[in-house]
This record gives sequence, C-alpha cells and structure tokens, in this order.
Amino acid sequence: MTLRLPDKWVWDFWFARRDSEWHIFYLQAPRALSDPVLRHHNASIGHAVSLDCREWQILPDALHPGPPGSWDDLATWTGSVIEHGGCWYMLYTGISSVEKGLIQRIGLATSDDLVHWSKHEANPVLEADPRWYELLDLDRWRDQSWRDPYLFRYPEDGYFHVLMTARSPLGPPDGAGVIAHARSLDFVNWEVLSPITEPGEFAQVEVPQLIMDDDGCKILFSCHAEDHSIERVERIGARGLGGTFVLSAKDLDGPYTAADHPVTASNSGLGVLYSGKVLDRGIGGLEFMAFGGDNEIDFVGELTDPLSIKPTGDGGLAIVTDQMIDS
Repeated sequence: MTLRLPDKWVWDFWFARRDSEWHIFYLQAPRALSDPVLRHHNASIGHAVSLDCREWQILPDALHPGPPGSWDDLATWTGSVIEHGGCWYMLYTGISSVEKGLIQRIGLATSDDLVHWSKHEANPVLEADPRWYELLDLDRWRDQSWRDPYLFRYPEDGYFHVLMTARSPLGPPDGAGVIAHARSLDFVNWEVLSPITEPGEFAQVEVPQLIMDDDGCKILFSCHAEDHSIERVERIGARGLGGTFVLSAKDLDGPYTAADHPVTASNSGLGVLYSGKVLDRGIGGLEFMAFGGDNEIDFVGELTDPLSIKPTGDGGLAIVTDQMIDS
C-alpha cells in the first residue's frame, strides 16, 4: 500500500529510524487546492510511522509554517532528521511571505520523543554564503536556492554535516546547480563550506541523500527534465530526463560523476520517480522509495512502496522488479 492521504498531497520525504520503527516525514498540502502548483506555498511537514515501510500509521504533524512575519510563515519545506545524545534534531527549509517565497533558509527543530517538535529560537540557523553560492538573482534563476538539507555524521572529523540544494554564481545559469556543504558541532552554529560538486550539468540538484559504503560515496538527487544543461545534453547525446539521479565519487570531497540516466522501472506504470531515497531495512538488499511525477502535469501526490534496486553500468541505480517487496 502506497503512502497516500485522502485529503492531502504527499511529496518530498525523509526518514528517521528508532529501533524497529521507521518514521517518515513528508511535505503535504491540501488536495482541495486543485492545482498542484499551489502546493509549494501551502506546505507543512507531516509524519507517519511503520514497521515495514508499507503500512503507515499517521501521527501528528511535525511542523507548520510560523506566525505572520516570521522567516518561515509561508511554508515549511524539505528537511532531515538525526539523533544525538537522546535528542532528535531536524533541519528544515522555510520561506517567508514578505519575500514571496523567493529566498530559502534552513531552520532547526528539536524533539525528545520524535513526535513533538519545537523550533529553535536561533532560527534560521543556516543561510547561503555568497562566497560560493548564488543569492537571489532573478536574471539567472527563479529563486534563491538553499533548501533540502541532508544531515549526517562524518566519522573522519566528528562534525555533523549537511548537504543542500544550491546554485553556484559561476558559469551559465542552466548548469549552476551544485550541492552545498556545511558542518557544525551543535546544530546551531554552522560553518558554510564550498560545494562538494561542480557546476555544469544541471540547473538544480534537489533533495540530496548521501550513501557511504566500501565502494565510496553516492549522492542521490532529483532534477526535472527541463533542468539539464545544454552542456550535459550535448555530452550524453540525449535530451534531459526527469527523475532521481546518482552522483558517484571515491570519497566525500569528490570529484563526482553523474549517471546518464535516472532510476527507472521499465514498463512499471510508475512514471517518473522523483525525490527518491535509498533505504536499508536489513532484508538482504537496498530498496528505493519515491513519489510519482516530474512536473505539475503528471504529479501524483503519493509515495511508492519500497522497491528493490541494483547498480547500473553507468554508476546509477535501477529497480529490479516492478512488484512490491515483501517484508
């Protein structure tokens, strides 16, 4: 059974695991809006829990936009959750109504029980640094991209690190998408670092997820079909495709190489698989979840069940079967 809400669309999502429970946090907006384009300025963060990532129990919402005049009063967007010292920390994206949602920032929320969340008084805790990242420039792009944080602990230095969707001020606008990088010891005070990927391939690289194993590092990210650069289209000799892609490198600092093709499920009827995430439920292989739709025309507003995946020859991933995976 997919994660589908009768009265709300569901799209970007992220996980937190506690013992045998899988907690999923997701963006949601009322289906009553009718036009999926409107969901972006009406988003809040929902929450559900499952033992198998197939049957979900809906829990109280995690976060809503702040009061009028606050930095996140228009919408709360994609985030990431990590546990440390018995407390749960969530970085999340916020946009404000006074800026018409054009400038994205990162805020912090904390929880003792993974259910009830409190926004930190220091918010926003993380903003774009113009030394490396493009600020609002409507001649180059439609917003100031600084969103979709992905939190992880890096054993090499003991810091908490975060990867984010951002853009470089260098080079052509259609290839300015980069993955931003920052680190912190306390989740509040962040040192913004240079991007870990180079510009050139994509206009934006959304909702990153880092996977580290003995073979190196992979970063999953999503991109719309129209957001591939001319340089990339000419390099691969094919038009851009929408979906979830994979960047590969030997270590965290790169350099990263992008797979030519997105994660696909041939003849599955699933369509484009966006905002995809890899998860390891310990059942003998990695799995993949996503929401359906590359743009507002084919937007579905629900999540897939876990699907088995395998590596592809170009460094990407492909779905092994079109069937749901048994627990």
